Amino acid sequence: MNFRKLYDFLRDLQKNNSKEWMDANRKHYLEVRDDYIVWLNELNSKLHHADPDYNNTEGRKAINRINNNLMFHPEKPVYKDHFGAGLDLGGSGKQGDFYIHLGTNESFIAGGFYRPKKELLDSIRQAIDYNGSDLKGLMNEKGFKDLFHGFIDDGGSLKTSPKGYSQDHEHIDLLRMKTFAVQVDLTQKTVIETDFMQLCIDVYVAMKPFRDYLNKAVTV
Repeated sequence: MNFRKLYDFLRDLQKNNSKEWMDANRKHYLEVRDDYIVWLNELNSKLHHADPDYNNTEGRKAINRINNNLMFHPEKPVYKDHFGAGLDLGGSGKQGDFYIHLGTNESFIAGGFYRPKKELLDSIRQAIDYNGSDLKGLMNEKGFKDLFHGFIDDGGSLKTSPKGYSQDHEHIDLLRMKTFAVQVDLTQKTVIETDFMQLCIDVYVAMKPFRDYLNKAVTV
């Protein structure tokens, strides 16, 4: 996969973010997208080999649409400034993401639950109430801390305790949160010039205990 071409295409798209330009350059878009899908298929296979519990997710299912949803966000441009792909997708809808984001403004690998629905959030909080020390323990491991630097800050944490939990709960810092996800920020140089597939595998493996905790929390 030539990731330099992927970024070059995204930069051109953002300078000419219109349906007319996309129609005139659709062949180029499809070439980049299809190359990325082939790459995702290979990564999918390797992740399946690395984790027996991995949910097979072919590239065409993993990759997100490049069109923005203008019905709900009419203020946004027609097209996104990135290629997004979600892997390890379970069929229950109760599976934390493993997500790759390659964009002109930011690139990263992330995983977990970003602002989950109330039902899932309630389940995660119940798990933290029961054994939050397990979650803190794995997040305080040196390898995890060095790679992820804590949770993604979505700016939406509660300032007080959620309903049903005391202000002096030993894990109140976690219970107040509405997003339970971590990420590794990437530079375009890292994606282009390193073994990016192996990096994705390494991040997946390092993230797995964290995602396993959350996935168990929302399914038990």
